[in-house]
Amino acid sequence: MPENSAGTLAPPPAAKPKIKPPRRFAGTLYRGREGMWSWVLHRITGIAIYFFLLVHILDTSIVRISPQAYNGVINEYKTPLMGLGELALVIAIGFHALNGLRIILIDFWSVGARHQRLMFVIVILLWIVLVAGFAPRQIMNIILEAQGHGSA
Repeated sequence: MPENSAGTLAPPPAAKPKIKPPRRFAGTLYRGREGMWSWVLHRITGIAIYFFLLVHILDTSIVRISPQAYNGVINEYKTPLMGLGELALVIAIGFHALNGLRIILIDFWSVGARHQRLMFVIVILLWIVLVAGFAPRQIMNIILEAQGHGSA
């Protein structure tokens, strides 16, 4: 053992901890997987839906103040930008609803947690089918509205 300056024995140097790198890179700082992305998307869509509902309640309540003002607000909603907003709303509600069902299954089904990854894949696939069924029609309505033809 090495001696220190006072002539006593110094303690042995501390062993450096060995930090192993992750087995595989998962793509984020948090090395998140389906569970983390599901959690993040569920919160984002929930907040977006909350703000939509807040605006919807406020714009609907305008009718009690002034029917003309209400009609003006409704006419603003017929713009292509708001059509894209409606598309985003349906996309958010679709994911939020399907993922909410997945969360219910994880919480109340005895083997739900074991199958959460498979259920996340099923949610994404169903969500894609939902969006694929709605988006083309909505995009066509947006294009027609931009051209001044009104809704299809």
